[in-house]
Amino acid sequence: GNDKKSNYAEIAKRARLKVLDMIFLAQTSHLASNFSCIDILTVLFENIDLEKDKVIFSKGWMAASAYYFLARKGVIPEKDLDRFCQPGEKEYIGLVEPSVEGIHYSGGSMGHGFPAAVGYALSKKLNKKDGKVYVLMSDGELDIGTTWEAALIALQYKLDNLIVIVDRNFLQAMGRVEEILAVNQFAPFSDWYKAIIEAGHDHSVIDAMLFSGVFLHEKPAVFIVKTIKGKGWKRAENNNLFHYKSPTKEEYEEAKKELNG
Repeated sequence: GNDKKSNYAEIAKRARLKVLDMIFLAQTSHLASNFSCIDILTVLFENIDLEKDKVIFSKGWMAASAYYFLARKGVIPEKDLDRFCQPGEKEYIGLVEPSVEGIHYSGGSMGHGFPAAVGYALSKKLNKKDGKVYVLMSDGELDIGTTWEAALIALQYKLDNLIVIVDRNFLQAMGRVEEILAVNQFAPFSDWYKAIIEAGHDHSVIDAMLFSGVFLHEKPAVFIVKTIKGKGWKRAENNNLFHYKSPTKEEYEEAKKELNG
């Protein structure tokens, strides 16, 4: 009902505010990449069971958000968030690292997390273990050769316990995805179960699509979620400058004000 909806909105808002703090305090990068997938992660982490399910962050430069949601679920201590990218910090860096509890595989070098997720899903199948493996990818990552190979292997082994979520924000580090390498977004996933989530920031739509339960039969599933890079702070929306740029003090105050509505 509406409680769930307003609950999602509140979780996502808090996540954006904390991630903004973490990135501003560390004067590090990838704010816009974090903001584009926070709504997806809000829904995902409210619905999965971390005892059985695994989340692989192939798009590992959204590490601040990954750590935020792991802390929210009690997997890592909340106070650890303040260590993010601080001088001398070895664990909580700007790309997800498996030295952190709840991070199963390092991500951030594109094309690494997804093949690992295929391995985890296959292992679950062979060991007759319950639960699903969710993998968060970027649309820039669809360029990568390992993405194509992993997609074919997942199909071959009928990994219907594998769900790929592509954060389709149309931008990658160096420009617009289509201008870097024009790949039909579904091409690597030719015979998978496929769906596009047009309203990629609408929590109830994401919830209905990802957790309908009707789509898995001997096939892995891929959801292309259309998002806005930098969503939540007007200056950063669709502004690829904020792939790397950290907010100034003025920008930080502006973003905070907007997020607090």
